[in-house]
Amino acid sequence: MIGELVLVSLLGLGTVLLAVTGRLDGYSLPNARISLDTAVAVVASIVAILTAIRFLVEGRGMDLLLAAGFLAIGVGAFAFAVVPVLSGSALRSTEGWAAIGSSLFGAALIAVAPFVTVRVGRKRRALVTTVSLVIVSLAATWLDARILQLDLSGSDGTRSPSVVTAYGLLTVLSLVAVVGFGLRYRSHGRDLDSWLTLALTLIVFADLHYVVAPARSSDYVLQSDLLRILAFAVLLVGVWRAIGQAEFGRAVAEERARVARDIHDGLAQYLFALSTQVSMLESGGELDRILPRLKLATTAAQQEAQFAVLALSSASGSAPFDAALKRYVEFLVADGTLDVDVQIDSGITLAPDEEIEVFRIVQEGLANVRKHADAHSAEVLILQQGDRRIVRVSDDGSGFGSEDGGAGQGLKNMRSRAASIEGVFSLRSSPGKGTAIEVVLRPV
Repeated sequence: MIGELVLVSLLGLGTVLLAVTGRLDGYSLPNARISLDTAVAVVASIVAILTAIRFLVEGRGMDLLLAAGFLAIGVGAFAFAVVPVLSGSALRSTEGWAAIGSSLFGAALIAVAPFVTVRVGRKRRALVTTVSLVIVSLAATWLDARILQLDLSGSDGTRSPSVVTAYGLLTVLSLVAVVGFGLRYRSHGRDLDSWLTLALTLIVFADLHYVVAPARSSDYVLQSDLLRILAFAVLLVGVWRAIGQAEFGRAVAEERARVARDIHDGLAQYLFALSTQVSMLESGGELDRILPRLKLATTAAQQEAQFAVLALSSASGSAPFDAALKRYVEFLVADGTLDVDVQIDSGITLAPDEEIEVFRIVQEGLANVRKHADAHSAEVLILQQGDRRIVRVSDDGSGFGSEDGGAGQGLKNMRSRAASIEGVFSLRSSPGKGTAIEVVLRPV
């Protein structure tokens, strides 16, 4: 809050000094004007794409409105302020008003965004629908500007009162957005809200300069245009950081879900068995018969807990991939119930996102072998064959027919993990002949 007050004070003081010294007139630089409008269009479009990506990750209605708002500003600036003057002709009133209208439309969406708290279910459909509505709205804005035929300049050659009013409304909308995102940051402390508050504060003063400056045509460049470029640069950094945080949050959520499944499928079952045996003891069951079962269930529960802890620590990136995987397998086969041979091609390289998912795929595959395959041995191969990188887990277990397998949660998890790193998952199995899963990783 203190930083925001300092920024507002400095920008306000700078605006007053420029107005008093007569430095708000601007400079007639047509080429620079085109370059600035192009930069705004490109950066606003990039911010729209990044916020759309964040929306697809988290499904927040706020991100959807931000994406729509910045898309309207970016596409509107390019279509109505850049393209019409590329041939060297002056900007006509129709395109000028269409550019202002698209900025007003985008600013209105951004101003509403911080007050929206809903989450959207069908994210892709909602995004496609929203983009379509933005494009239709921009076309309608151009048609309205053509029908109304308003002038950009007044009788004295300066901006018309309508243009000044429009920029005043832009200033108010940006100010509403600043207050909204400032309140969100105060309540939730999210990094993106602070970046948006900072960037929109710069935009407020950039719009205010357009209100008070007596610029004579669209060819003029004002000092405030630098504030606008700086604001969009800040937005770009903030949204990029927010996407990284969203992806990290999704990875954490997926990991929590996986651990929950492991506990449900493994540890919880053994604890239930312990509870059953204790209840039998309380009911007068024979100690000599129940005690071995208690010992067996206790050992199995302890082993399952150790598996979960080891898997989490091994896949955290604190150890080389091959060493972490071999350490996990060594622990897995320590009780002698399953023999696992691990072969990792020394020439193969895995990207960081591939390492974690390949580790999980192998872990899930071996867990299935141990729990369901009734196998004596299994083999893990991670090798390079020509330009193909292959991950294969196979066993000599009971296997299954096409009508029995392929739909289990473990296999669904492996398919999902392979797809997340652009890998191709395949499964081969038949009764009495074991099972083999294979993932062909993306080309490098």
